[in-house]
Amino acid sequence: MTLKRLFVERTHYVVSALAVSLILLGLLLMTGEGSSNETFCPDIFSARRITLAPLLCLAGYLMLIPAILWRRKT
Repeated sequence: MTLKRLFVERTHYVVSALAVSLILLGLLLMTGEGSSNETFCPDIFSARRITLAPLLCLAGYLMLIPAILWRRKT
């Protein structure tokens, strides 16, 4: 095994950075004002918080798997 094969390639870093940014964007979209016992905020059931944000997080996590496990065939 050569020393060059030990290091992670640039594509791994790019795909990992893209995946982490998708996860962070999904978590950011989930944030917002919540409800309490005194007041009800219907925004907690918006499509952005219920569907879009978790799908972005899931896509980011699924993108991390090949970014970590992928190897170049040589």
